[in-house]
Amino acid sequence: MLHDIFSPSDWVRRWAGAIIPASCVLDVACGSGRHTRHLLERGFKVTAVDLAIDGVKDLQGEANCQVVQADLENAPWPFNHEGFDGVVVTNYLFRPHLAQLIASLKPGGVLIYETFSQGNAEFGRPSNPDFLLKPGELLAMTVDSTRVIAFEDVYVERPKPAVMQRICAVKNGAPPRHFPVPGN
Repeated sequence: MLHDIFSPSDWVRRWAGAIIPASCVLDVACGSGRHTRHLLERGFKVTAVDLAIDGVKDLQGEANCQVVQADLENAPWPFNHEGFDGVVVTNYLFRPHLAQLIASLKPGGVLIYETFSQGNAEFGRPSNPDFLLKPGELLAMTVDSTRVIAFEDVYVERPKPAVMQRICAVKNGAPPRHFPVPGN
């Protein structure tokens, strides 16, 4: 399979099946819409949010897709309720809204998050510490409100060499579900 910046990340593909089928998913900082499109293909209802929505303009008006233009860094969080069964975030970090990501999930909702961490400067951008997770930061932000299904703090080669942290976690408050290890 082609692995590039336009293909869904391996992490999102791997864990999207943990989200309740045909449910509502928020794609935060959706960019080109690679995860929005992947989730739509899997039958989810997707809300794609970003400041620049050019990459998903073609999806406006499409069944099961809502495109929201919002300034995620200079305006209040645009979703003030527990309304999503899944939240997907990749290659984006804005610490003031980290708690809002989990607050936006329904009990039992799944957070799939993957972004750059300390050590990435060795391989290029981002290199600013403001945009790099500290060791264990994703675990720390989820420990009190979720059950962690999977976590990695790894070096990856695709789609480009990078140091990443990634997590799949389920928000507390719903009966426990069991998740098979993808690929087994």
